Amino acid sequence: MLLADRHHGLMEGVRGLLETAFGTAFRVGDETSLIDGVERLQPSVTVVDLALAGGNWLQLLQTLRERSPAPKVIVLSMYDEFSVVHAAMGVGINGFILKRPIATDMLDTITSLLRGEPYVSPCIYASSEAKPAGQS
Repeated sequence: MLLADRHHGLMEGVRGLLETAFGTAFRVGDETSLIDGVERLQPSVTVVDLALAGGNWLQLLQTLRERSPAPKVIVLSMYDEFSVVHAAMGVGINGFILKRPIATDMLDTITSLLRGEPYVSPCIYASSEAKPAGQS
């Protein structure tokens, strides 16, 4: 697993959780290291914080998919707008979770992705009846 986020404290907590459940997890803190790490390590799952790219997050996700299409990619974000989720899923991202419920959503997300199912944080849809395919 590869974790990409500039916030060291948050990602270290997530890294510990993932290493306990799934084994080795590496952390990077910038876009260049993310792209290099995905190409070199070929992780089964990559977690990317949208804030890593500043305002150009969609381009980062497209580049990530172009350079390494195989790994499952989870977007981590503080944005809960459906338009952000839709845009990220539109470039081939497999999962989208919010930072607020990361402790409860991360393991569910990875488990779903490893079964081949997309995952979006349930709290994004809490006030809406519209859900993406694969969500119940």
